[in-house]
Amino acid sequence: MRQPDYLSPPGLATRHERTVSEKLPLPAFSVDLLREGRLLLKLGIGKPTIARMMLQADENGTTVEEELLASGEIVDRLYFEAMADLLGLPFQAEIDADQVHDAERLDTQLVFPQMLRLYHSSRSPITVIVPTLERLGDIASTLDQRPALRQMLAVSTPAAVRKATWAAGRQRRVRDTLARLFDAAPIHSARIVFWGKQGFYTGLGLSLFVTSALLAPFAWLLVTHLLLTGLYFCQLFLRARALLRLKRPAIAPALPPPRAADPSAPLPVYSVFVALYREAEVVSQLIHALDRLDWPRSRLDIKLICEEDDGETLAALEALPLSSEYEIVRVPAALPRTKPKALSYALPGACGRFLTIYDAEDRPDPGQLCEAHAAFLTADPRVACLQAPLVVTNAGAGWLSTMFALEYSSLFRGLLPYLASRGLPLPLGGTSNHFRVDVLNAVGGWDPYNTTEDADLGMRLARLGYLSQMIQRPTFEDAPTETRVWFAQRTRWYKGWMQTWLVLMREPSRLARQMGWKAFATVQILVAGLILSALGHPLIIAFLAYLGWTLTAGDLSTGDTALASGLLLLDVLNLVGSYAIMIQLGCKPMQADERRAVGSKWRAVPLYWLMISAAAWAAIIELYRKPFAWNKTPHMPTAC
Repeated sequence: MRQPDYLSPPGLATRHERTVSEKLPLPAFSVDLLREGRLLLKLGIGKPTIARMMLQADENGTTVEEELLASGEIVDRLYFEAMADLLGLPFQAEIDADQVHDAERLDTQLVFPQMLRLYHSSRSPITVIVPTLERLGDIASTLDQRPALRQMLAVSTPAAVRKATWAAGRQRRVRDTLARLFDAAPIHSARIVFWGKQGFYTGLGLSLFVTSALLAPFAWLLVTHLLLTGLYFCQLFLRARALLRLKRPAIAPALPPPRAADPSAPLPVYSVFVALYREAEVVSQLIHALDRLDWPRSRLDIKLICEEDDGETLAALEALPLSSEYEIVRVPAALPRTKPKALSYALPGACGRFLTIYDAEDRPDPGQLCEAHAAFLTADPRVACLQAPLVVTNAGAGWLSTMFALEYSSLFRGLLPYLASRGLPLPLGGTSNHFRVDVLNAVGGWDPYNTTEDADLGMRLARLGYLSQMIQRPTFEDAPTETRVWFAQRTRWYKGWMQTWLVLMREPSRLARQMGWKAFATVQILVAGLILSALGHPLIIAFLAYLGWTLTAGDLSTGDTALASGLLLLDVLNLVGSYAIMIQLGCKPMQADERRAVGSKWRAVPLYWLMISAAAWAAIIELYRKPFAWNKTPHMPTAC
């Protein structure tokens, strides 16, 4: 069957007018799609446009209306104004949020914008509705039967309803955001830094540590030395296991069209959250990267989450021609001003079945959503999160970015895939996590008080019985090149890892029962080992220097010489082995051009580890003085 040749009839204007006729071969459409097509003709939409939208709706398992509104070929305001004319109702392009009475159930309009009740002091209340083609006939029939309703109803757009809903509930929603996790499960929240007896045990431990050093310095030195050596060895052993099982990088396989993963079901909506603060310079690059995502526009829900007082970023976004899948969410100013607070604030508005997080500077592989969707469909139902690898693209910009690239490669392409393959907990990265939205809500979302909300959420998922896995298609980003910026970011990370460990260790025996002892031990190596090995790195170097000096001096007895020699050998093996493992675990999964960018700058690893140690010590001070402060990392457009 072919549609006849014609020109778009006069009436509702679309964005792309056509002056020539088109012929489109059409498949056998469902009754519902054909009915939508006939209704769109009544609204003045041209047949070529309808035909294209019907083809896309058939391919994506959506409606013709959804495809039309997402296509950019029609202005939403004109479309719903035409609906209002067809129904004989007034059209209201903007909604005054002051006329909306807030209640918790109001947030349903963020996901399904259908109606709002408006109250005004000088007239009777009216109900603003968002009609759809599916309900158009029922609404028209009801209005014919009850004409008086025309005085009580008006038509608006989904965007206007959402905007008014966000504004009307802003104060209640930000209070809920800050209290949600703490009220539901305070044991999982970092809002209280030291829980119960943790402060007592911390003080007791520090007192014993100092007292032992004063009263029995040799025994203190030996025990401290052995503990640090054991921590380093555990870290070394875990990463060596990952290195032995690591394969050379492979090109990610080609992906089929999104719906091919499950042709029998319509494509789910995929939510994409990006928290933005003082990012005016990179928003254009960000939108370009998000526009390249290989997922139907009609099935995307992209939230650009900004602080309401960040005028520069908001102005930069509003100056861009954002299509209908984008929504700017304004977060009310409230402490703590953190990324997880912004994400949690927007979570009630997530329209998707799946949700991913990106940062302002991210350039995700266009096929990442398709890969994640296909992986979720075939994964164990307990898999709640998929982590995409993060790849640093400016490794050649300086030695600091080279170290960062090695670190990210060893983590996201080395260690995390190994942990995931064994069903062990993953300390997630702060971006490119893909979640099942129902699980994300069930576990309480992000903790607004934790400054490494990613690692915290990964651990919480594991302790509540969920799994995290890896996918292949990466997200590209740039590493800091300035020491000041890097140090502030790393201090925040270590502070967050300390918060995460304190949260995990509130009830250690309960945690071990929930996770299992193997996962519990892995968490101690990953989190506690990471923190203590960073703090103790200067001590290990000092021990090594001291042992070398005493052995060279030759003042030790035979027994002491044997002990000192053994400890020295362990220190050298641990230290050199740790450096070598990081370099090998980082370089092996890199592509050839990445390894060329690293070059000989790997020699700076010892200096880099000392800088990490300094950041870890700074994090302790910051945890005490300002536990919820968020050290903002500035971003610039990529030079790549």
